[in-house]
Amino acid sequence: MRFERLDLNLLVALDALLTERSVTLAAERLCLSQSAASSSLARLRDYFGDELMVVRGRQMTLTVRGEELREPVRAVLEQIRNTITVAPEFNPLTCDRQIKVVGSDYVTQVLLADVLCDLETSAPNMRVDILPLHDAPHEVIERQQADLLVSLDYALSPDHPSCLLFEDDHVMIGWDENPFMHSEITRQSYFDVGHAVARFGRMRVPAFEDSFMSRMKLARRVEVVAPTFLVLPKLVVGTRRVATVMRRLAEQMAQSEAIVLRELPFVMPPIREMLQWHVASGNDLALNWLVERIRLMASRDPAKAHLAASSPGRTASG
Repeated sequence: MRFERLDLNLLVALDALLTERSVTLAAERLCLSQSAASSSLARLRDYFGDELMVVRGRQMTLTVRGEELREPVRAVLEQIRNTITVAPEFNPLTCDRQIKVVGSDYVTQVLLADVLCDLETSAPNMRVDILPLHDAPHEVIERQQADLLVSLDYALSPDHPSCLLFEDDHVMIGWDENPFMHSEITRQSYFDVGHAVARFGRMRVPAFEDSFMSRMKLARRVEVVAPTFLVLPKLVVGTRRVATVMRRLAEQMAQSEAIVLRELPFVMPPIREMLQWHVASGNDLALNWLVERIRLMASRDPAKAHLAASSPGRTASG
């Protein structure tokens, strides 16, 4: 590589020559033959228009120009070594960084909210921009439009690293005064009752339970389609409608909404929430740290994690 016509590889040779003041010793230091070291000195003399080193008696002495170059060249190489070979330190307490995370309102409610609460003390200068789910979630990672994607396993890109955060199953929610929620619920009655469902984006992408019904060719009476999971309680309270949502979310909803939970009258496979990042981000220390914090929070008991994050007197390790 050249800079201003200078082969930058010659800087290492120049440093050795000016330090050792001997072609022989410089060659040994560089693991080169003496002729190769002499060739490098010749090229350096030609570039700088100066002898750099001259023979005085039985020793070599630096010229005025050579002496002027000795310390600056050493400082430049030391800066390069420190930049390339020494990994930068990462301190979450002083990290000033914005990170974009794509995730649904469900993920935000049951996981990211607690993560952000933790970051207030563990990484107070880190800022998180939560973006809504794209119609094709994996594209935001492919195009590096976001740093992290939290989505279901089948929605990820196979070309980028990911990790499992948690699994969750589904339950039915309904108004706590809805007679249906207090009766025997059969498979047939489940499909006969009115449902509220969530679908996302411009393409109205169905949630997992909605697409599961379609794949199994099971027809529900869908009466309301909402753009988010979080509004579903408002759409069933005061009505005979029900909604099918993830258990973690339903349990949080039941703490503030007039709803009750019931088990489904049939088997539905659990969902697998995954975390993904671009393959080029492997050495991003801030991102790696945040990935581990998210994984740690996801591994906790959902109820305990939510209560701990909500406690004003809690502390967090960095």
